[in-house]
Amino acid sequence: MTEHDDLALRATGLGKRYRRGWALQDCDLALPRGTVAALVGPNGAGKSTLLHLATGLLRPTTGHVEVLGRPMPRAGIDPKLAFLAQDKPLYRGFTVEGMLRAGAALNTSWDAGYAAQLVDRGHLPRAAKVATLSGGQRSRLALALALALARRPELLLLDEPLADLDPLVRREVMAELMGAVAETGMTVLLSSHVLTDLDDTCDHLVILARGRVQLAGDIDTLLAGHRVLTGPAHQAIGHIPSEVIVGIETTTRQATVLINDPALLPGPDWISQPATVDDLVLAHLRTAAEQDAGDRAVLGQSA
Repeated sequence: MTEHDDLALRATGLGKRYRRGWALQDCDLALPRGTVAALVGPNGAGKSTLLHLATGLLRPTTGHVEVLGRPMPRAGIDPKLAFLAQDKPLYRGFTVEGMLRAGAALNTSWDAGYAAQLVDRGHLPRAAKVATLSGGQRSRLALALALALARRPELLLLDEPLADLDPLVRREVMAELMGAVAETGMTVLLSSHVLTDLDDTCDHLVILARGRVQLAGDIDTLLAGHRVLTGPAHQAIGHIPSEVIVGIETTTRQATVLINDPALLPGPDWISQPATVDDLVLAHLRTAAEQDAGDRAVLGQSA
């Protein structure tokens, strides 16, 4: 154990460089134990890279990762960590029962009883081939295998597990996941583009853009520290200090501004409202996209 044994995941100066450039750079993250965290960001932000570095499937170019208070093992993954990749690797020619038997045969840390319980709870037909299962059924099976693989893991990493599911099935799979969290107290880091699925289930937010963590923390605390101001567009610049502006949208007459000073009200023409998770995510991603566009413009001028 280390001085950071209260953390499920800790990244310090983490970076991964490929031939085309940095996928992740100077990334710092401290994820407390017992949280259910949403990892959000645009395509190419480095979400999958971060998850693969946390599992040990990739080795960092810079920095280091600690999992459950321990340095990454030299080979393999931490025995109390489970990972479900975006492509949900399943053998399509196997039956559900065959997948369970394969999991037991290929892994020394396997909880056969728990796997069977999860499969039966999800009403998955044991004799059905994986290729014949619906998207929701495949997601349930993959989740069951990931959970059983580490014998009820302490940390579960999920890379876009809901991406190919319709809204009803997404809700059912999330309910299954939250049931497992309630049973075990595990920490979950869930990468997703579907913000509506995260509001009721996640208590921690990590926004990743431009290969770096832009914002991270307890969702209630983050929301309490931000407000959305709506007022005259001509008063937005100059009336609101630039250092408190997180994001701003303007039309000809009106400005909508996300600020990180909840007590600020520029004047009587302004309305202050609570911020939502959508407000936080969209403002940070929009700002990152604008910075990217500015960087490209500078590179174009210098070429």
